Amino acid sequence: MISIQNLSVEFSARPLFDNINYVINKRDKIALVGKNGAGKSTMLKIIAGLQHPTSGQVVVPEGVTVGYLPQQMEVSDTLSVVDEVRKAFGHIDALQQELDEVNNRIAATTDFESDAYTDLIDRMTSLSERLAMEQSENADAEIEKTLKGLGFSREDFSRPTSEFSGGWRMRIELAKILLQRPDVLLLDEPTNHLDIESIQWLEQFLVQKANMVVLVSHDRAFIDNVTNRTIEITLGKIYDYSVNYSKYVALRQERLEQQMRAFQNQQKQIKETEDFIERFRYKATKAVQVQSRMKQLAKIERIEVDEVDNSHLSLKFPPAPRSGDFPVIADNVGKRYGDHQVFDHATFTIKRGEKVAFVGKNGEGKSTLVKCIMNEIPFTGELKIGHNVKIGYFAQNQASMLDGEITVFDTIDRVAVGDIRTKIRDILGAFMFGGEASDKKVKVLSGGEKTRLAMIRLLLEPVNLLILDEPTNHLDMKTKDILKQAIKDFDGTVIVVSHDREFLDGLVEKVYEFGGGKVKECLGGIYEFLEKKKMESLHELEASTPAKQLSKSPTGKEQSAGKNEQKPKNETKTAAEATPAEQRKLSYAEQRERQKQLKRLQKKVEEAEAEIARLEGVIAEIEQKLADGATDPDLYTQHANSTKQLENAMSLWELASMDVDAFNAN
Repeated sequence: MISIQNLSVEFSARPLFDNINYVINKRDKIALVGKNGAGKSTMLKIIAGLQHPTSGQVVVPEGVTVGYLPQQMEVSDTLSVVDEVRKAFGHIDALQQELDEVNNRIAATTDFESDAYTDLIDRMTSLSERLAMEQSENADAEIEKTLKGLGFSREDFSRPTSEFSGGWRMRIELAKILLQRPDVLLLDEPTNHLDIESIQWLEQFLVQKANMVVLVSHDRAFIDNVTNRTIEITLGKIYDYSVNYSKYVALRQERLEQQMRAFQNQQKQIKETEDFIERFRYKATKAVQVQSRMKQLAKIERIEVDEVDNSHLSLKFPPAPRSGDFPVIADNVGKRYGDHQVFDHATFTIKRGEKVAFVGKNGEGKSTLVKCIMNEIPFTGELKIGHNVKIGYFAQNQASMLDGEITVFDTIDRVAVGDIRTKIRDILGAFMFGGEASDKKVKVLSGGEKTRLAMIRLLLEPVNLLILDEPTNHLDMKTKDILKQAIKDFDGTVIVVSHDREFLDGLVEKVYEFGGGKVKECLGGIYEFLEKKKMESLHELEASTPAKQLSKSPTGKEQSAGKNEQKPKNETKTAAEATPAEQRKLSYAEQRERQKQLKRLQKKVEEAEAEIARLEGVIAEIEQKLADGATDPDLYTQHANSTKQLENAMSLWELASMDVDAFNAN
């Protein structure tokens, strides 16, 4: 349990937090929400101990570990991916020493019903779980499972981290933090650099394996699926709701409406009382009633309506100059990096005024094709940019390219030309950088504020083709809605690269799907596209395996998406399914060797299944003893160790099953 007590923070005599109090309890998964600049990231830094409040304190119990993932961080580039992630297991000696101390305190305890004893047992269980994983021979399996879940392939493990972009290096840091299994996870915009498949994996991890979580995210679906509590930060205060984000929105509106009704009723009552007093103040026959009403008025506890943050972004793109009928024409466009063909034979035409989306898994070429359109990189094929096309380009790393040492005003002043320079203050005010905010240095801005500042630069010159590569990263939900409306109102052509289905809904009229080295055109909006693909979410689009494949669970039961399904003609057959004619293509020796390899792989699966069954039996036996009233502390340690061993066995089963599937597919 972490306690935030009387917390206040001031920046340049401006209060950011004013006497805030709340507690983070066990199993709390909290979403911090509020507009950009409200103090969400600052709150995480204070809890992590990286920033000190003006007054108040954060009380973290002894032994409670905290893992913190910031929006931006400096990472080292000297090791391979797997060696960098293995640093997560560098605290074994300290953990063992702490576990020994906790066990000694448990042995000295005589009051088995006290809260202190319960806390010691919980701490021992947590430490035992972490040690069981870190000391086991299966740590490499945990590393592999986590890296794969975050989108890395096995081929990536041995590559130096210097070869990866900033977004992928953030994933490496996230993997290290998740593998450390801290008691409290503080995550600041963890989904900004993840594709949908990785977001889904992270959701499951946080729900199933994380203890306490405090996260900042502007992905509605993500925080709804992960969190069970919402804390709103607004105007220096907090409002705490024990529900996820969607329910919080409804409850918040209901609370404000109830407050307003109660306030209005009270104001009516006060006015009637004041009118009575004023009317009969000087009449002797009403003196008693007047005195009574005056006392009644003085005793009324005035209802206050919560102050609502009404500041908002005023965003409108300038009128688009008329361009040719076809701003972008692609004919057999392809891009290759060395031996890797990102995509090929991309052929499509974007008409004037169309708003289209590029969707697909990270690394399939969405941003690469944008760079081809911008003529930033060489490519094969032909790309024609239409007559009088003026492009406004917002790149993923646009905010990070700003000079942190100059002010907000100077950032815009240096790129503004002509009459625009006389209106810089007005423009900054419309983007919520009014007054003293325009004199802030860029380096102190939040991620969302930097994104807004980068967006201003896009508005300085009229354009008729907007290309926006992940424009919603770091933007709060309110600002995302305003940006979406501004794009809808824009009368030019728009290309949006995004993983945010909610943002794309109702915005685009055509979708380009990137995958398997191809670019496919799909007419209609994002939901029409998903319906045509018979999908419920973009996760299925980005999944690496077919939705209707036959799978086998650890218990040996086969699961299929449908009955009596016909195998597609082009589906790869396993060695066992191949016809005699196909098998004769391999020599007898090759067939024997292939069968041996397959048996070895299948044996690993069977051994993992047997180990899973054994551990499940051990855990069931321990749980039965505890249910019968056993109080031996060693049982808790055995249960924790067995549970962790079971997780490791499950990981090994997953990896072994994947090896069998990969072998059969070749």
